[in-house]
Amino acid sequence: MVKPIVKDIFFLQQKSTAATPMDLQTVYDLLDTLEANRAGCVGLAANMIGVRKRIIAVSLGAANLAMINPEIIRKEQPFETEEGCLSLSGVRKTTRYRSITVTYQDKMFRPHKQTFTGWTAQIVQHEIDHCNGILI
Repeated sequence: MVKPIVKDIFFLQQKSTAATPMDLQTVYDLLDTLEANRAGCVGLAANMIGVRKRIIAVSLGAANLAMINPEIIRKEQPFETEEGCLSLSGVRKTTRYRSITVTYQDKMFRPHKQTFTGWTAQIVQHEIDHCNGILI
C-alpha cells in the first residue's frame, strides 16, 4: 500500500528499532511507496512512511531492493556532496563514502553482506542515516 511521506522532523530524528518478521507488511508498503514516488525518489526508509523500524528500500534502476536491519560495516573514500530528501525541503551538504559494505536481511530474513559503490552507496548511506535518526 502506498503511504504518505512523513515530514515531521521530531519523528524522523528518532532512532528506529530492529525489524522482525512481524514487520513484513512495512517492507511491502515501503517498496510500493518507493515505486509510486519513482519520478522524484531513489530511496526510502520506513520512518519516512511513519514506521520506526530498520527497513530501507533502494532503487537499483529497473528493480528495487528492500534491506531489513541494514548496518554499514565498512566505509571507504569519503567525499563531500549535496543531497535532497523527500521528507525535507531543499538540498543540504553532507559527507558520504564512495564504497560501503552493508549487512542486512532480505524479505525472507536471510542474511546478506554486500558492497555498494558510487550512487547506490550514497543512497544506501542516506537511508541508513534515516534509520539512525540522522537527517541531512
